[in-house]
Amino acid sequence: MRVLLAEDNPRLAILIAEGLEAEGFVLDRFASLSVAWESMAVTPYDLLLIDLGMPDGDGVDFIRAVRRTGSGAPILVITARNGLGDRVGGLDSGADDYLVKPFDMAELAARCRALLRRPGGCLGITLSLGNLDFDTVAREVRVGGRVIHVPPRELDLLERLMRRAGHVVSKTSLEEAMYALSSEVTPNALEAAASRLRRRLGAAGADVILHTAHGVGYMLVPVPHPADAGAERETP
Repeated sequence: MRVLLAEDNPRLAILIAEGLEAEGFVLDRFASLSVAWESMAVTPYDLLLIDLGMPDGDGVDFIRAVRRTGSGAPILVITARNGLGDRVGGLDSGADDYLVKPFDMAELAARCRALLRRPGGCLGITLSLGNLDFDTVAREVRVGGRVIHVPPRELDLLERLMRRAGHVVSKTSLEEAMYALSSEVTPNALEAAASRLRRRLGAAGADVILHTAHGVGYMLVPVPHPADAGAERETP
């Protein structure tokens, strides 16, 4: 899940980034609304975290502008403004939730997941394909009911592929989802992650196949069973 953070307090921005990245989010942080706006024009975000008191404008006006573009991305306000009028104004401007500083990182992460689970959001609770299950809240992978260890980067890749199971997911969209703008990504980082994930799933006995569409991307599909193949042959 790719998240945009507009927060001008450097220390808080780093704490939020570290906390959410530990929960499996990919986060791009910006200290001004103008730069955040420029990034939104070229990068699809699943969730926006907006501080209202930014140095180059008011977050409420920014949220209204986002909604005027037709964007339906969930927006969570994070601010020190705790008055009733501030809360009402923030929500009426188009925000989906409102969190007052200071807050606990566990609550912020839980609110982010809740917003992404809403209809139209990108976060389901459990993804399943064959005997492979991925609990997106606990960030836990099971094969045949047995928990297997999957490192964070491979978890990000697996989640994107499971959400688009049976379809080729482009390398560009995978890299955008897995790596923040500030990350140093080697040319073969995605290929290496896919190779490790393929070996890991195979060793665990997952009945799925991670296909490589050379030059295009990757696709995850269930292993076809003989009964399925027979049924296909019998179809007129």
